[in-house]
Amino acid sequence: SSLCFQVEIEKLDYHHYLPLFFDGLCEMAFPYEFFARQGIHDMLEHGGNKILPVIPQLIIPIKNALNLRNRQVICVTLKVLQHLVVSADMVGEALVPYYRQILPILNIFKNMNGEFSRDAGCLPSLLYQLISGHKVASDPPTQPYLFKFKFLNSGDGIDYSQQKRENIGDLIQETLEAFERYGGEDAFINIKYMVPTYESCLLN
Repeated sequence: SSLCFQVEIEKLDYHHYLPLFFDGLCEMAFPYEFFARQGIHDMLEHGGNKILPVIPQLIIPIKNALNLRNRQVICVTLKVLQHLVVSADMVGEALVPYYRQILPILNIFKNMNGEFSRDAGCLPSLLYQLISGHKVASDPPTQPYLFKFKFLNSGDGIDYSQQKRENIGDLIQETLEAFERYGGEDAFINIKYMVPTYESCLLN
């Protein structure tokens, strides 16, 4: 059942409520993260042509959520992005100018995922912060940090795949493919610019 109780979702002020729910993507505690996620999906499901004009207001909340570098938050945000691009006509195209803000953090995780193991990119964020000294840094981890990831992942015998329910690398790939499919003719070249390892899902 929808979160908005007695109010018909279509009648909500999308410019007010949708960014508010997107701000909630940074929440990790129950029930706040649940309300944020459910509220977003309900509003995207019923928003129609009200969604497109709100896109510019969603970029900073999306960027803030991804920059937390928390596995749970990133996974939820990626699923929201996948829903967002299919939620209404032209939304995918409208996101293309914002790739520079959204995609850098995905590039970091995608590369960590591919270069080391399927799970290296899914290290718990606290551990990541301890190793790297980055809290909410905007620059990619440098080589020594990546080396430590590799060492930790192979040396301490912990199988991180046991702890994760989802693979961030796979979700990133799915999200980039959705961006390409729904982003129009400029999507691929712009994704490729920000995520050089991305291969088109549409071009042969």
